[in-house]
Amino acid sequence: MRAGSSRGSALLETLDRQTEAFRADVLAGLAAPIPAIPARWLYDRRGSELFEAITRLPSYYPTATETALLHHIMPDIAARIPKGAAVVEFGAGSATKTPILIEAVAPALYVPIDISGDYLEQSAIELQRRFPSLEVIPVTADFARPLTLPASIEHLPKLGFFPGSTIGNFVPWSATDLLRRFRALLGPCSQLLIGMDRVKPVDRLMGAYDEVEGVTAEFNLNLLRRMNRELGGEIPIDAFRHEARWNDILSRIEMHLVATRDVEFSVSGQRFRFAAGSTIHTENSHKYGPRGSRVLLLAGGWTPVAEWTDPDQDFAEILCVAEPERFAP
Repeated sequence: MRAGSSRGSALLETLDRQTEAFRADVLAGLAAPIPAIPARWLYDRRGSELFEAITRLPSYYPTATETALLHHIMPDIAARIPKGAAVVEFGAGSATKTPILIEAVAPALYVPIDISGDYLEQSAIELQRRFPSLEVIPVTADFARPLTLPASIEHLPKLGFFPGSTIGNFVPWSATDLLRRFRALLGPCSQLLIGMDRVKPVDRLMGAYDEVEGVTAEFNLNLLRRMNRELGGEIPIDAFRHEARWNDILSRIEMHLVATRDVEFSVSGQRFRFAAGSTIHTENSHKYGPRGSRVLLLAGGWTPVAEWTDPDQDFAEILCVAEPERFAP
C-alpha cells in the first residue's frame, strides 16, 4: 500500500464529521491484516432503502416474525412501562416497528437515533404525521459512539428500543460495551426492549442472507459505491461479489465482499491491492440461544425481567431493566 497524501489532504478538508469518520474507518479497515469495515457504514440513504427492501423479502424471516411478535405481546409490554415515558430508539431507520410500540405505550416523547440523517428525517416526519400529539426529536448520530440525548427527556422515565436483532451485528465484546453505553445514556432504572434472533438451521439462515432475488448482494455492494461517491474511490464494482457464510464456532452469519480477480484501486488517495479470493468483511449477524442472550444482557448491565418468543422459537423479544448498582451481590 502507498498513500497519495496531497489528494487525501485536500479531500479531508471538505469532509463533514460523519464522512470523516467513514473515511477513517474505511482506510483503517482496508489496510487491516483481515480487511473489514464496520457494518454501520452500509446504511447511507441507498443502503437504508435496500435494507428495507430486504425486510420485505419472503426469505428474510426476522422482520415479519418480530413484527408479529410485537403485535402479540404489546399489551403485556405496555403494562410494564411507566406513563409519560420517553422512548429512545437506537438505529431507528424507517421506524417501521415503532408505531406498534407508540400506540401501546403512548410515550410523552420519542427520540429516534440513526446514522443516516436524511433517511431518519423523512421517517421522523412521517411518524409525526401519524402521531401529531407526540413530540418527535430525531438525533442523527452513530449510536455505537458517544452521543447526547435531548435535555427535555432528562427527568422522564426512559425506555430504550433496540429491535431487529441489531445487537447481533456486534461481536460479543463490543455488544457488551454497547449495552453498557446504552445503560449510561438512559440511566439507572431505565428499561430496554431488545430483539434477538435465535439460532436455527443453517439453510434457513443462508436463505435469509443470500436470497435468490439478489437484494442483499446489492446492499453489500452498495458500500463500495458509497466509498467511490463519498471518498473519491476508484473501486471497480465488478471486481467484487457478495458472499454470506455461516460461522458455526462463533454462531454468526458473516457477509463478505470477495475479490473475483486481482484488483488494485484507490480510496481518498491511498492505494490498496486485493488478490483474487480475498475478502472485505462487512457485517456479522450473531444468533443467540436463550441462555447466551441473557448472559450478554447481564454483562452489559441489563437485567432481563420478561422474555417472549414466537411459536417457532425463531426470535425473542426481551425486556430488561438497568438496576441500580449494588454495593455487594
